[in-house]
This record gives sequence, structure tokens and C-alpha cells, in this order.
Amino acid sequence: MGAQQVADRFAALYGAEPEGVWAAPGRVNLIGEHTDYNDGFVMPFALPHQALAAVSRRTDGILRLHSADVEGGIAELRLDALAPESDREWTAYPAGVLWALREAGHQITGADVHLSSTVPTGAGLSSSAALEIVVALALNDLYDLGLPRWKLARLCQRAENVYVGAPTGIMDQTASACCEQGHALFLDTRDLSQQQIPFDLAAEGLRLLVVDTRVKHAHSGGEYGRRRAGCEKGAALLGVDALRDIPYDELDAALARLGDEEEVVRLVRHVVTEDQRVERTVALLRAGDPRSIGPVLTEGHASLRDDFRISCPELDLVVDTALAHGALGARMTGGGFGGSAIVLAEATDVDTLTKTIEEAFAAASFTPPRVFEAVPSAGARRLV
Repeated sequence: MGAQQVADRFAALYGAEPEGVWAAPGRVNLIGEHTDYNDGFVMPFALPHQALAAVSRRTDGILRLHSADVEGGIAELRLDALAPESDREWTAYPAGVLWALREAGHQITGADVHLSSTVPTGAGLSSSAALEIVVALALNDLYDLGLPRWKLARLCQRAENVYVGAPTGIMDQTASACCEQGHALFLDTRDLSQQQIPFDLAAEGLRLLVVDTRVKHAHSGGEYGRRRAGCEKGAALLGVDALRDIPYDELDAALARLGDEEEVVRLVRHVVTEDQRVERTVALLRAGDPRSIGPVLTEGHASLRDDFRISCPELDLVVDTALAHGALGARMTGGGFGGSAIVLAEATDVDTLTKTIEEAFAAASFTPPRVFEAVPSAGARRLV
């Protein structure tokens, strides 16, 4: 659905043209998984899949929400009644943004919102962050709040952490808000400093496939929270503010200090080595050697599978099948427990790899996967 269609649907729902239409993309994380809430490094890029929002202001303290992607009519909420973890429906994501903005002291007096998204839900591609950022950017513009992109991302993270109740890090919202076309975003999640790293695989005869396993995951579930709590425990036991503060060359000594805390040892090892994998990937891309990032991606999957233990049979099948049939590298991406994997391959191998992965899923009696090319795309922006 394009901007004009979203605007037309808004007018049909609310009886007037919207004041504007905005877009915010989903994202793929190239490397750097479960490092963001450990003050570490990540490297996402934006997808062409995006959430669109047609929005107008209100002055009566009412928020009206409608989604083209969810059955049902217009949801009407009072701003003064918004409260953390009071909403378990899709409306919690946009409503949480208004709650966070108002809690931060911004005078938001209401809004009519119509949403439509092409970001696959539950696929580890940040569909929720896209919804949050598109609403935040629209309100930032309409209410002349003057907030920079990184601050919008922080407020949207707070909406998801506190209002929705999902203990996610800052990467997803920052990627949706700040990525640039043709680049991957090298983000330091401690200070939110950013570097746009050129990432034009097509020019090198390469492709990056996303394989959506269609296995759903939910960040607000207990397993994600357990991993985060385990990382925080590791940092406390090691006497650092966050696991980002453990130097890679001191990892073995740090793990020895953790003694028989087996689960914490695994979590710490993943985070510290994953930060180093992000730095290696950045160095290789800057050196003009994108093919060499393949083994780094594969190392990342092994760490997520064996140390963080958040993979699943479908994700492992994608990675194993791709590597066995000529892929340069592959790994799961996103929060885990389902979702998507990425596959780095020569452009000439894409059709064969896609067919082989689909055949492997059929042989295993898994739900057929969705396979598409990931093209580094633009971040959030106003369309109309």
C-alpha cells in the first residue's frame, strides 16, 4: 500500500484528509546480536519493507488508531488513561509512543492514526520498532517537538520496555530511525554514536538473502528476559557496568572468574565475542572485502546457537543447508527463538540456494519459508 492509498484510507475512516503520511522501515541486523542491551556494538541496515502512517492531530486528549493489517475497527484511547502494560494488543506500540512522549513532558493532545505495514511480524525484522518510529516521527513533525532521531529512538525504546513490557535494546528503533540507503549502520549502543558504512553488495556480485522461517517469536516472553538478566548478572559478578567493558583479549580470565556459573559463562562469552565480530565486520567492509564477512556471520550463528541458545531447528536448517550448498556465510538474525536467518551468497548462486532451502524445509515437514533479498534502504522519513 502506497502513501496515497494510506491517505485515502485515513480519509475514509476519519472523514478528513490526514495532515501527512510518514514511513519507517524494518531492519535486518547484519551482525551484533544481543549486544545492544549490553552497551555493545551492532550493525543493522534498513529494509525496503516499511510501516506507513497517515496522521492528524487532535486537541481533545483522544488517540484513535486503526491498522490495515489487523481485523477490527478504530480503537479509541484516552491519553490520560494510558498506563504501562495495560494493553496486550497491537495498539500498545503506537499508544506507548504517545505515553512516552507525554511522560517526557511533550504536549501531545491527541491524534488520529491509520497504519499499514509490509514488515513481516514475528520474523525478527523489527515490525514493532517500525510502528513505533513512524508514529513518533509523525508526532515530532506535527507537534514541532524538534527531537533528533536518536532521541526519538530512545523514547520508542522506553515505550517498548515500559509500556509494552518487552525488555529490548536500542538497536531496532535506532536502525529504523537513522539508517541510510546503501549503508549499514555501525552503532555504539552506549553513546549512540553512529557511522554509516557503505554496503553495496550488488556492486560486488553478492546478495544477502533473508529467510523468514515463519516460526513466531515474542520479545516480551520469558526467555528473552532471562538472557538479559543473565547478562546483567555476569556484569555484576565481574564488577563492570556492562559486558561491553570486558576486553576481548581478557575474556578467558573473565570467564575463569565466573567459576561454576555455567549459564552466565555462556552468555558472557557470546556477548564479548559478538562485539568483536562486529568490529571485524566493519574492518572488512572498510577494506573493500565483503566476501570475507561470510565466516564471521557463521561464527555468530554458532555462538547464538551454542552459547546464547536461542536458535531453533528451522534456523539451524537454513544455515546448515546454505553453507552446504555454497553460501559464503549464514546466521540467524534478530531476537531468536524463531524469526529469520540471513545468507550471504554470490549473486549467481541465489536461485539454487533458495530452491535448496525450500526443498530442505519441505523434506523436514516445516512450514515453507519466505525468502527475499535484503537491500539496504532508507530510514524513517516523511512522504507527504
